Amino acid sequence: MTPQRKQKLISTLERRQPDLQLITDQVHKSRNLAALIRTCDAVGVPYVHSVAPKTGYGYSGTAKGSDRWVKTIHHETCEEAIQQARSKGMKVYAAHFSERAVDYRDVDYAIPCAILMGSEKEGVSQEAADMADQHILIPMMGMVGSLNVSTAAGIIMVEAQNQRLKAGLYNESRLDPQEFKDTIFEWSCPDIADFCRKKGLEYPPLDDDLVMADSAAWYQAYRDGTATKREW
Repeated sequence: MTPQRKQKLISTLERRQPDLQLITDQVHKSRNLAALIRTCDAVGVPYVHSVAPKTGYGYSGTAKGSDRWVKTIHHETCEEAIQQARSKGMKVYAAHFSERAVDYRDVDYAIPCAILMGSEKEGVSQEAADMADQHILIPMMGMVGSLNVSTAAGIIMVEAQNQRLKAGLYNESRLDPQEFKDTIFEWSCPDIADFCRKKGLEYPPLDDDLVMADSAAWYQAYRDGTATKREW
């Protein structure tokens, strides 16, 4: 790994915002999911919570490679996704037109929060809308009444980025040290990381160049059954 690549990985992780996340409520088109994930990466959002469509569509995943830098967590229901965000102390802002909706620029994204986006045709489900802490909308000045879900999410997340930049939240690493260590390994050695997770093994240590410190010894420990175990 070149020094430039190493520094890029580290500096990207140092700007990740673990308390800013995205929830997608039954978004079914893979190109939209891929675009949403790319936007999350650009803004520094490390997690996308994806709720699969209940009927009518088969989940086909995202475009290959688009989710290498952002972790996608799949949920059966939006209630499950929202509860997970709430368990982390996050408010949930739903992009949803209602009587209590406010301009998307009028809410605080510098606090722990999750942005909830609805499906292409139906938008946010009523169940999810009822659970949200706040409804937000993007004022429309033209003839059309709404934007594509990935476009709308991009506009909202850039506002979140701007607020967090002003609050200085990108100035220092905000990831838990263990999460930082795990993620840098997954980004540096994705195939070995997948192997470890499938086999229930701890990630081996990396050297200063983000390469396995002693790969031969680690593989021997795996064959001997003495490699450190980990429950993923």
